[in-house]
Amino acid sequence: MKKWIYVSLLILTIGVLGACGNSGASSEDKKELVIGATSGPYSDMVTKAIKPLMEEKGYTIEVKEFSDYIQPNIALSQGDLDANLFQHKIYMETFAKEHNIDLSQVIIVPTAPMGIYSKKFSSIEEIKEGSQIAIPNDPTNAARAFQILEDAKLITLNPEANPLTVSEKDIQDNKLNLQFEPIEAAQLPRAVESVDLSAVPGNYALAAGMDLLKAIQLEDMPDDYRNRVVVDTKNEDSTFAKELKAVVESKEFEKVIDDEFKGFGKPKWMKEK
Repeated sequence: MKKWIYVSLLILTIGVLGACGNSGASSEDKKELVIGATSGPYSDMVTKAIKPLMEEKGYTIEVKEFSDYIQPNIALSQGDLDANLFQHKIYMETFAKEHNIDLSQVIIVPTAPMGIYSKKFSSIEEIKEGSQIAIPNDPTNAARAFQILEDAKLITLNPEANPLTVSEKDIQDNKLNLQFEPIEAAQLPRAVESVDLSAVPGNYALAAGMDLLKAIQLEDMPDDYRNRVVVDTKNEDSTFAKELKAVVESKEFEKVIDDEFKGFGKPKWMKEK
């Protein structure tokens, strides 16, 4: 009787250890992936540019769309997603810290830039003194708007200011005496109709059916503001993460971007290829 119990326990132990070993192997060899993205251009990017190329490598890809910026990272941390595409570096790091989760970028992707749009002026040179410009009322996007205006030589910013956190108080010269009207970012496309100029983030411009190439000035976006493919840090060195990176680095991916995502700003690594 004792011998039978011992043998049974030994078989059970071996089975458990075997299952653990298989779990590690299946994680490394995972071929069925769920990739999350916000509805619109970034879910389109996964569907049109990433999914087909990953499927050529033998993967099965499910694309899950989200309508907010909270759930894609929560789902990633809980294992309901294998990767997501919707966020820039600053948001990723802040979210991870606030929610006590571990997120890591796989690779930066082409991203819709913020632009200065106008119904009254067709070029930067036409802008008149005292013109009113609507800008995002959140600090991160406001900083981007001020950077665009400096690139357009409409204002001069304090050279010692952090470009990621500049605000109106950092303006040293406003030669046209532009009037700034901070409003909620989602309302900026509509503001084009009521003010002289509007600084519209790319995702909101596309959601409103605006043509990025019709902006009178497009953002020269720092890579910290470009979106990226993100995974749970525990999967940072996984085979599927490496395959995702290789796909985004491919010529085939860039061709889809050039054909289907006109006006999207390319990250530094892509420009230097």
